[in-house]
Amino acid sequence: MAEEKVDLIVIGSGPGGYVAAARAARLGMSVACIEKEERLGGICLNAGCIPSKALLDSSEHFFAAKTKFADHGIKTGRITLDLPVMMKRKEAVVEGLTANVRSLLEGNKVRIVRGTARLEGKGRVAVSSGGSKKKPEIITAGAILLATGSVPVALPGLPFDGKRILTSTEALALDAVPDHLIIVGGGYIGLELGSVWLRLGAKVTVLEMLPQIAGSLDSLAARTLKRLLTQQGMVFKLGAKVTGAKASGKEVNVTIETGGKKETLSGDRVLVAVGRRPNTEGLGLETAGVATDAKTGHVTVDDGFQTSAADIYAIGDLVPGPALAHKASAEGVAVAERLAGLPGLVNYDAIPSVVYTFPEVASVGLTEDAARKQGIGYCVGTFPFAGNGRARCMGETDGFVKIISEAKTDQVLGIHILGPRAAEMIGECVLAMEFGASAEDIARTVHGHPTFAEALQEAAEVATKCSVYRGPERG
Repeated sequence: MAEEKVDLIVIGSGPGGYVAAARAARLGMSVACIEKEERLGGICLNAGCIPSKALLDSSEHFFAAKTKFADHGIKTGRITLDLPVMMKRKEAVVEGLTANVRSLLEGNKVRIVRGTARLEGKGRVAVSSGGSKKKPEIITAGAILLATGSVPVALPGLPFDGKRILTSTEALALDAVPDHLIIVGGGYIGLELGSVWLRLGAKVTVLEMLPQIAGSLDSLAARTLKRLLTQQGMVFKLGAKVTGAKASGKEVNVTIETGGKKETLSGDRVLVAVGRRPNTEGLGLETAGVATDAKTGHVTVDDGFQTSAADIYAIGDLVPGPALAHKASAEGVAVAERLAGLPGLVNYDAIPSVVYTFPEVASVGLTEDAARKQGIGYCVGTFPFAGNGRARCMGETDGFVKIISEAKTDQVLGIHILGPRAAEMIGECVLAMEFGASAEDIARTVHGHPTFAEALQEAAEVATKCSVYRGPERG
């Protein structure tokens, strides 16, 4: 079999891989994208970002129909759940988007290769498919991009079995609402999937070893989110170390230690959501001379995403930084542009993050704690959604907007939003930070009325009043 040669091989078709492949092809490169799974799109589209958001939206409608419609004068009678229909809708959403990825790659003349990739030395990748007896296909390229994402981390004593002790993948495909779902890990994944099953009727207990949920959030946002989720019925045990678990029949008994005291919790499902690790198994990194971090397993890259091996690059969850789909996409574009001789860049100070609970939490830039630790003189401006007209009209008044700006220059350092539509509002904040905007720039920008975004304008005005820099007084 003759070896095929292309300009770029992309291993993995997730948000980093498929975006990089499409961008490289548009820039005139011949590209092959290798994917071992049946469907394109990676974990995000198939078992992460997209299916979880589909279920979050469906469960939110269900919860609203049961608890909020009456406030609007809407009488519904007895509300019942048809979980198979909900899951079928989720699957349709996933199938539609993965089909779009295929169309995107094929439309840009990217060759889609099915199989498991392994690095075979300089510029060579072997692709195995159809069983061990079939000879691997060899593809060569001037550059190789690793974009294989990450896999869930298991805890000692809590091995995944896919039935009682679950990864996020199984937690997105349950055929019945759990009686008691125990979640180990109070990060984004645990809170989002916990919200889904809580709204659908499960008892949900979250075990978090740290003293705060969603540890990367601004502390005010994290405390407020915990209070609101507790009001919804979610139970939290912070500072809780899981010391063991035992599945027996339809039950799982989880032993925890909190403040020196031991306790055993019983549930019918346990979701382990303590993090993810780079998915490098079987890639042949050693053969190709690609170095990794001994502690984290991340692939070591320089500022241009190049690994220790010439012409091999890595992005997304494989490299350090937040495990976010849009970060991976930005890095994929940057690599493609660099290979084309363009100045591909990623501004890591302006990468947004979102927790899709209700209310949502969205943030970009520095937290107040981070600004304090860095010794930056800063101002804070906050505005509650309780004072926002649109929020009042919708009956969604929980939460706030918080802006952190540099005291001397008024430049925005970070913005944190907890409330309705936070995921959409954060886009304006990211743009402001990309352009080096001041709080006054946001305060002087006319926002539509009544909108949730007016809360951002109001918070910016509060922050501006604190700063040493003062533009012309507003009338």
